[in-house]
Amino acid sequence: MAEASAPATLTPELLEWPKKDNRRFLHAVYRVGNLDRTIKFYTEALGMKLLRKRDVPEEKYSNAFLGFGPEESHFLVELTYNYGVSSYDIGTGFGHFAIATPDVYKLVEHIRANGGKVTREPGTVQGGSTVFAFVNDPDGYSFELIQRESFSEPLCQVMLRVGDLERSIKFYEKALGLRVVMRADRPQDKFSLAMLGYDEEEKTAVLELTYNYGVTEYTKGNGYAQIAIGTDDVYKSAEVVNAVTQELGGKITRQPGPIPGLNTKITSFLDPDGWKTVLVDNKDFLKELH
Repeated sequence: MAEASAPATLTPELLEWPKKDNRRFLHAVYRVGNLDRTIKFYTEALGMKLLRKRDVPEEKYSNAFLGFGPEESHFLVELTYNYGVSSYDIGTGFGHFAIATPDVYKLVEHIRANGGKVTREPGTVQGGSTVFAFVNDPDGYSFELIQRESFSEPLCQVMLRVGDLERSIKFYEKALGLRVVMRADRPQDKFSLAMLGYDEEEKTAVLELTYNYGVTEYTKGNGYAQIAIGTDDVYKSAEVVNAVTQELGGKITRQPGPIPGLNTKITSFLDPDGWKTVLVDNKDFLKELH
């Protein structure tokens, strides 16, 4: 019965909810093989601040939260170290994170001096004007460095590869209320991309989805985990996601409710490509911080 009645739950009122909701990107969550080494690289080479750290010995893991500003207002990385695990497979689907900076050349030299691996020297693409470069962190995660004169969110992108760009855009627009802020098609390089955000690229972090011509599936590896996004109503948001997954694919992996012991209400789901998003109650999240 639930299958038959589910599409009816995607009412116009429910579809409007993600657009009205008070949403922002909170964290990108991924696993690293040596927490202290990564913290040192992110603070000394990339210029991030260590905002908090927690150790959970009973579950054999530690977390560290790093970013360019306070958690209440900025997008952060949440690093997870699982006791005894020194390396991860990043897979073919995860692309990169990105950092906006006023001077890519200067930042690249600073990163190089701090032991970072530069995988693409600063420059522009043919016909383009934006200066960018790529570097790898100690675990092999890729960071794009983008030159911008003005920006409010230095940690500005998470790039994931998808097998059907139109389907993914529809999914994120409907399920999360994101909107396309930029699109590009590069037939000469055989890929298309879309940037999705809650505001323009200079004002907020965005999700960059890339479709490589002819590639419909990617490996996920076990390194990158998920993006966390804030919501004012986890239950209502989960209702929307549940209806959208029945139309476009994906699935809810954790029903909405409080995390035992922490009481923060969350729900989590996979998109049609298997990428995970966690929606976190805004008030509960702020309580966690104080």
